[in-house]
Amino acid sequence: MRWSQTFIPTLKEAPKDAEAVSHQLMLRGGFIQPLSSGLYIYLPLGNKVLDKVSRVIREVLGEYGAIELSMPALQPKSIWERSGRWETMQDIMMKIRDREEKEFILGPTHEEIITDLVARRVFSYRQLPLNFYQIQTKFRDELRPRFGLVRAKEFIMKDGYSFDLSPAGAEISYQKMYEAYFKIFHRCGMPVEAVQADTGAMGDGGKSHEFIVLTPIGEDMVVKCFSCGYSANLELAERKPKGVPEKQEGDKSHELVHTPNARTIEEVSAFFNAQVWKFIKTLIYIADENEKLAVLIRGDYEVNEIKLKRYLKCQQLRMATPGEIEKATGASVGFAGPVQLNRACRLIADLSLSTLSQAITGANKTDHHYQHVNPGRDFEMNEMADIGTAMEGDACVRCGSALNLKRGIEVGHVFFLGEKYTRKLDAKVVMQDGNESHLVMGCYGIGVSRMLSAIVESNHDGQGIIWPVSVSPFEVIITPVDFSDERTRVESLRIYEALKIQNVDILLDDRDERPGFKFKDADLIGIPIKVIIGKKGLDKNIVEILLRKDGTKTEVPLDKAVQTILETKRLCLEKLNG
Repeated sequence: MRWSQTFIPTLKEAPKDAEAVSHQLMLRGGFIQPLSSGLYIYLPLGNKVLDKVSRVIREVLGEYGAIELSMPALQPKSIWERSGRWETMQDIMMKIRDREEKEFILGPTHEEIITDLVARRVFSYRQLPLNFYQIQTKFRDELRPRFGLVRAKEFIMKDGYSFDLSPAGAEISYQKMYEAYFKIFHRCGMPVEAVQADTGAMGDGGKSHEFIVLTPIGEDMVVKCFSCGYSANLELAERKPKGVPEKQEGDKSHELVHTPNARTIEEVSAFFNAQVWKFIKTLIYIADENEKLAVLIRGDYEVNEIKLKRYLKCQQLRMATPGEIEKATGASVGFAGPVQLNRACRLIADLSLSTLSQAITGANKTDHHYQHVNPGRDFEMNEMADIGTAMEGDACVRCGSALNLKRGIEVGHVFFLGEKYTRKLDAKVVMQDGNESHLVMGCYGIGVSRMLSAIVESNHDGQGIIWPVSVSPFEVIITPVDFSDERTRVESLRIYEALKIQNVDILLDDRDERPGFKFKDADLIGIPIKVIIGKKGLDKNIVEILLRKDGTKTEVPLDKAVQTILETKRLCLEKLNG
């Protein structure tokens, strides 16, 4: 492709509202163009990268026996009602009505559709196992689209679904996709980490891993132990709460204190002139069928509602209303505490309470707190669990070393679905013994368009993007210093045509622009192999080959240029495929 025959609208400056480096560089490089909040046009360069990422995905999944199909983006309300997710996923659904006033959604995901297909077409154990996937546009009504392609309302996703006869078979399918995902991301030049994760509204709460690219703009928080390798999403991370300074006072009995107008941690902390870790926070929750919970946690920690929900094995969990809090505690909001708490409340304490003594807590009486409270002495702690959100410096549950928190972008997710959908949509087969059995599912997603942002976040410098050769819009760019010079033009075209015959995806910058301008554009759009042809070099019968990644420059004889470029490409691909 010649530069003059395609459309690469580069910019000197990125729009001011582009926060992430990847967003800035893809806008400046002419890869994407915003249409509206969370909606993007993929310009020719961006579209080529999408195609190449998708090609890598297809190649690897083909190696693992996954079968590609295509399902409708438009989905009827009825099938979501059958699965029970019409209500639970309301917040992200893009809904429409047809001329008959029938309700549809633009698909945020396809568990229901694929399960319905299998229920209608698969009848015997002999047809299993199956692993289907598609690469398709998805739609979610994101509250806050941001960082360009990282969080958008319309995005491209690879979603896959495995069907097996048993949990043991599903485990094999899961491990195959887990391995395949590492291979996909490695071939795309992305350093990923697999971390334990929650299945959310999609899964059944079972096994789950997210594939994360660490970057400061990431919306996911990852908890890591650099000593033993433990890693998990913050939503799920286990921890041993860090200790607190040894107490400076004697073992006094708890004492009621009048604390007028002090109900928040900050206000009570100022009243007692005490650090926040000295407090026991008591939060009132309602679980499932109106079960009242009093959840206790040290003042410097936050309750992790996902961990709490998993511990309770409940379907619904919410904070109590002010009226419910007053009914449960006898006091207005801000004064709940575990001492002499209404026995109708089930009391659950976070592990952080084991580090406390002589603490401060609400007294279940408006404008009053207790001080000198000792857990275990002044109230029973029959239920203790790790229900707090991990913090930097907490201890690793595996080895005891300090935990670290890092930000990252989730680019892939694999998790068990179990029989969550196959039972509701009646996907079952006749087994060898003649009995029917519901199938066991796994689900495997990759954010294809999001990968563009993640790749750029991992591969850039001060001059622009550095695409890995496997997904670069072009593998090689030829930059003639002066295309109007006859010999420069002739040799540039000769090498260009020779590489095209060898199926090299190549861009020839044939523009009548200053060399420095063209060099800057080449660095900005990030083509990995750069070939510079100029009159001075040709006078010595040489051309320059530069690697965008590390700036390595090699001068090669003119008659060896094509061979050297092909070998350079091969070595670059070999590093990604190894």
